[in-house]
Amino acid sequence: MEENLLQKNPASLLFTPKTAKRREGKVMSIEEVRLCFTVLDLRERLISKMAVFAGMRPGEIFALTWGRLNEEYADITQRVYRGDIDSPKTWLSARRVAFSENLLAEIAAWKEMSLDIRPKAWVFPSEKTELPIRKDNLWRRHIRPGLQAVGLSWVNFLVMRRTHVSLMHELEVDPKIVAEQLGHTLDVNLNVYTKVAHRRRKEAVDLLEGSVLVN
Repeated sequence: MEENLLQKNPASLLFTPKTAKRREGKVMSIEEVRLCFTVLDLRERLISKMAVFAGMRPGEIFALTWGRLNEEYADITQRVYRGDIDSPKTWLSARRVAFSENLLAEIAAWKEMSLDIRPKAWVFPSEKTELPIRKDNLWRRHIRPGLQAVGLSWVNFLVMRRTHVSLMHELEVDPKIVAEQLGHTLDVNLNVYTKVAHRRRKEAVDLLEGSVLVN
């Protein structure tokens, strides 16, 4: 249509029938989140917490370098997409993701174990340290087996990110805060003219973590 080869877009006639089966958007309960964390080792648990507590996309997690980690947040300026380093998914995706206190502690623990912590080094490198670890390999070899053993085989990164939103909603966290934490749109006016202070997002993720890791 842009090149004037078509006068009408035939895709505009497509629609989803009401009778079509829709995949249920599953989320984990607080108890299932706790169970998930108990069966994972430090690296895999840290990655999972970044998805559940910080609401990060897997491509954002695996594209992290040590230089993009701050004392309280991560600068999301790139992602891994189909094995390549790419720009963030949308303009809203380029953001500062707030980290909770426990998550920061586990990042520090992982940093102590890491061989290369230079600013440009990957936080989660592959065996060839010049590349980040591949999401599918990590999930298949190190995360899925543990989750299957405790009946959480249906969990994936999308479920973890959706769980972040669901639990934040249960905690009555301001939807605008959640939207900015995830890099999502909420409303054009809010996204263009309203900005949430980093301090408030930090309080929100700490509230979420505290509800799960209660003693």
